[in-house]
Amino acid sequence: MAIRALFPTLVYRASLIDGGWRRFNQDLADECQSLSLSDEAGRRWSERHYLGGYTSYGSLDRLHLVTSLFDRLRKRIDRHVKAFARDLHYDLSGRTLAMTDCWANLMPAGTVHSMHLHPTSFISGTYYVSVPKGAGALKFEDPRLAHHMAAPPRRADAPESQRPFVNVPAKDGDLLLFESWLRHEVPPARFSGERISISFNYACPHKSVAPKPRG
Repeated sequence: MAIRALFPTLVYRASLIDGGWRRFNQDLADECQSLSLSDEAGRRWSERHYLGGYTSYGSLDRLHLVTSLFDRLRKRIDRHVKAFARDLHYDLSGRTLAMTDCWANLMPAGTVHSMHLHPTSFISGTYYVSVPKGAGALKFEDPRLAHHMAAPPRRADAPESQRPFVNVPAKDGDLLLFESWLRHEVPPARFSGERISISFNYACPHKSVAPKPRG
């Protein structure tokens, strides 16, 4: 008898902490706080779609093209996204893998970001600027869940790879990457302060095909 594990779902995690990280991270936190105060359109959007918190997703969703600080973060993330794509064994020859969206999130205690995915993207992720003790982890959903049909519930001692939901905690300086089709959410949590994060998407456009020579 043999059992094979097929079609794995990969989640990439790395720390961006280095010698100059503390100052860089504080600058990011200050910039996110400043955005939450000055971005009136973003606050209006958040009142409807991000109750209790602030996100620039509905107003300023390309921060890497707006400020040099967020572009510096983009440059640090780029190599990790490329490494993750290699781990996923995608053929990127002739294609450009580039950040397309980047936005800030501030979540006080009790703020919820319900289950969703990131359509039209290839790889998505979050960089954690500030994670107070007890702040919500990122909760992933088994992509096979809708197809389980009449399956009974999993046992409480099921391994992580066999659970219907997996919570991935993070701390300051952590980077999490996942394929954009993977559904995820931030559940409510009780903590002091604000959970500050920066989310982003990468796309991989189809390579262009050169016209056939005439003759």
